[in-house]
Amino acid sequence: MRFAKSSGFYGRTLLCAAAFCFAFSGFASSFEQGSTKENLEARKHPMRFSWIACEPHCGSWISAVGLVTGETPKAFNDFAAGRDLTGATVVLDSGGGSVNDAIALGRRWRELGVRTTVGASVVVKTVAGDRAAVLPEAYCESMCVFVLLSGKTRYVPERAHVRVHQIWMGDRADDARAASYTAEDLMIVERDIGRLAKYTFEMGGSGDLLHLALSVPPWEALHELSPAELRSANLMTTDRAADVLPGGEVADAPVADLVTKPVQDRFPGIMNAPTAVTMAGQPTKTAEAESAGHAAASAVSDRPQ
Repeated sequence: MRFAKSSGFYGRTLLCAAAFCFAFSGFASSFEQGSTKENLEARKHPMRFSWIACEPHCGSWISAVGLVTGETPKAFNDFAAGRDLTGATVVLDSGGGSVNDAIALGRRWRELGVRTTVGASVVVKTVAGDRAAVLPEAYCESMCVFVLLSGKTRYVPERAHVRVHQIWMGDRADDARAASYTAEDLMIVERDIGRLAKYTFEMGGSGDLLHLALSVPPWEALHELSPAELRSANLMTTDRAADVLPGGEVADAPVADLVTKPVQDRFPGIMNAPTAVTMAGQPTKTAEAESAGHAAASAVSDRPQ
């Protein structure tokens, strides 16, 4: 199992049978590098959902890649229509996004009792046909961290990057210290900090998570949580990959078939929506600002470092 530990596949044997790893070791390594570039590009776009089926060998999962925007909660509801997603696993690769929409998405997932983890879902071509795998070299930044918190069971692989920083006005995050702010702007940010705190404790997170996130201003690099901080923040409820993807530690089974494409190719109307405060380095959009009559709050997370 030595290669399974170093190949970049999820955890140690999560979605890669031992025989498969040895047979395709050189291929798997080069595939991971190529997939990383594609996944980094996908993380810049609005979040998209795909269903990855693995029955009867192991547990299936939902791939969730991209930024949380004002359209994301509806996009997920559209994706969920006609599917029983109770207790499903969501694999996240995201740079964050809108505070209020991430909270709405997280509450929806908690209602479903989903399990959450971090990873990049990729397709591997083998002699037996296309297979799906989860690579641990993935990112969950800013508001993604609070969406991760919504899982009833939560697992973070060793090579995943979980990063936090303050929420900020999204249209002023690139040069936050030079920007001007009104009293109303400060009210919006403080209001959303309150909402985020309430949500964090509802989901079982600790004050340590809020302290770590709110201590890092947008002009500094995101803070990557250490294994000890992941536990003190209560972001990890298990050390076993198989608790989020059943069958993932069974050496002769866990290779899945990719059966669907993302539910939406684009998110209409986003470019015309008002600017939001986000935990991301670029402004995101949210419909909530429209009804409020001013910029709504989100947070900052995937800016260049």
